Amino acid sequence: MGINFDKALGIHPHTLNLRTERAKVLAGNLANVDTPGFKARDFDFQAAIASVEAQQRQYGQVQSQTSPALQFRNPYNNTMDGNTVELGVEQAHYAQNAMDFETSLTFLNMKFQGLATAIQGQ
Repeated sequence: MGINFDKALGIHPHTLNLRTERAKVLAGNLANVDTPGFKARDFDFQAAIASVEAQQRQYGQVQSQTSPALQFRNPYNNTMDGNTVELGVEQAHYAQNAMDFETSLTFLNMKFQGLATAIQGQ
């Protein structure tokens, strides 16, 4: 009897993929903090993960990993050059995403440890 990794690992691998995609978007925002007219973007992580969970429930696995729809972020303060990137806000979002990535990685590691224990029969 083989191990079905989609069922064994659950949502965690997909969560890591989405966290990686979000890190890329946030890093792009930070890189363009001084670019006139640049509009900060992000995506709704909860909606993206809900879409993945719905696919798992409907099909038993994720059919295709698509990039989530990017949305423009509304700034707290307007700038004269039209740039909507706010350095402190972006840094906070990036740091929170990094911590959430580490948490997801820890959960995935615990799943692998549990599978290894089960395989060893302990």
